[in-house]
Amino acid sequence: MNEVAKVIQLRTDAAESPPRARRRSSLERVDVLREVTSITERIEEANPPQTLGEAARRRLTRTITGTADFLRRRITGDYHVDEFGFDQHWLESVLLPVVRPIYDAWFRVEVRGIENLPVRGAGLVVANHAGVVPLDGLMMSVAVHDNHPVHRALRLLAADLIFETPVVGTIARKAGHTLACTADAERLLRSGELTGVFPEGFKGVGKPYSERYKLQRFGRGGFVSAAIKTGAPIIPCSIVGSEETYPKLGDLAPLARLLGLPYFPVTPLFPHLGPLGMIPMPSKWYIEFGEPIPTDSYDPSDADDPMVTFEVTDQVRETIQQTLYRQLAKRRSVFLG
Repeated sequence: MNEVAKVIQLRTDAAESPPRARRRSSLERVDVLREVTSITERIEEANPPQTLGEAARRRLTRTITGTADFLRRRITGDYHVDEFGFDQHWLESVLLPVVRPIYDAWFRVEVRGIENLPVRGAGLVVANHAGVVPLDGLMMSVAVHDNHPVHRALRLLAADLIFETPVVGTIARKAGHTLACTADAERLLRSGELTGVFPEGFKGVGKPYSERYKLQRFGRGGFVSAAIKTGAPIIPCSIVGSEETYPKLGDLAPLARLLGLPYFPVTPLFPHLGPLGMIPMPSKWYIEFGEPIPTDSYDPSDADDPMVTFEVTDQVRETIQQTLYRQLAKRRSVFLG
């Protein structure tokens, strides 16, 4: 009678697995939710349209449904705008659908190395800049969003002129872009955003066609300083095809000064053909994201060391330049690739 009763614990699945295995992070749940598709989408995938008329009807139905959903969310305020003015609902519902046909059908962009972009967390994409009109920023934004496994938005650092231009500045803010300054770059990276920058600035986008695919100076290394302070990896990005969209043969400097522009380009079609000359050449584009260059091994104080920033800047610049040369060596035609 002196025996002590023993409590035998029942084995459960929760007891067998460690806490981390039982509990999914919010980010993992988001990834799972992204894979969920509607029953309508599954039915359409299983039953592809048999005729062009049926395909057109389905497309019209999707357009009407999407428009109705967009209007409902805008009217009810079911969308979020962050401190920079970024409106992801507007970006995915308005801007990207407008740009996507140019991306797919006109420039026929091919993307490589998308796996080098971080799935989550901060990252700084550094790319070459060219083409007179900065279409490369738009194309890179579509490339990241449409090819990334979780469809991340690329937050670009742009010149003051963009935000001073009526309409264009408002669109840029809604798309999530902000001024190209170290302070804003650090704020975006500390918030875990995927950020993009063109260190060549106007020197790159406005260079003459005779200097195509020859990288200009990469500023003072401000982007490297922001990456080191935040520990964000730097992802070199090389873009081929942008140089041929508006081949710059000359520059009407007096007219540029009068209009307050960094340059007023003369191309084979502009200004001779007026508005028609503003149609870009249908060059074949390639966007390649290189292997990340880690910065978390540096001490934050290294961000203020000119030797360190110069070394990393030179490494990024040389990586992009060599990748451009390699891509150009493989290309057989400007328009066919």
